Amino acid sequence: MTQSSLQVIRDEHAALAAMLRSLTMMLDRGPADAPERFFDVLRAMLFYIDEFPERLHHPKESDLLFPRVARLAPDTLPTIVRLEKDHAHGETAVRELQHLLLAWELVGESRRAAFDTAARLYVSFYLEHMRLEETVILPAAQKLLGAQDWAELDAAFASNRDPLTGKYPHDPSYDRLFTRIVMRAPAPIGVGDA
Repeated sequence: MTQSSLQVIRDEHAALAAMLRSLTMMLDRGPADAPERFFDVLRAMLFYIDEFPERLHHPKESDLLFPRVARLAPDTLPTIVRLEKDHAHGETAVRELQHLLLAWELVGESRRAAFDTAARLYVSFYLEHMRLEETVILPAAQKLLGAQDWAELDAAFASNRDPLTGKYPHDPSYDRLFTRIVMRAPAPIGVGDA
């Protein structure tokens, strides 16, 4: 039993953590003398977070992984309840960040602090969310789930095509997004001009 879904989840978490840390690095840098590029990269990053983890990754955890773990490890239920609340809040939170970013871009510097604060809180929240999944839920799953559970989970997660992991058959529709982030983000975040 390969449990390839565990590797997919870990790879997607690593890709998302890198994206979140890159977002923080972009904030630390600020728009400097290239505000158009700065806002473009941040918009693309937030779109990725909204598009991939929120719409493809989380539903599979919520619908497939968490119920199986809760059934076999009832002691994980408080953590699962917290993670489900996080999932329910996540899409709203990233949309709020997109709004705050647009306000900063269009209204100006007076809106910078609101975005900066919200973005940093979101990054901390999300990194903690993934830490809980990896330290509580995944070990319980690995210990308790059976072959049939893994077959179903592996099949479901095999269809994920996160462009940032670079390990799975990619979805060409995300190539442009990935390229935009990497090529426009300044070094060392991406390969754009520093």
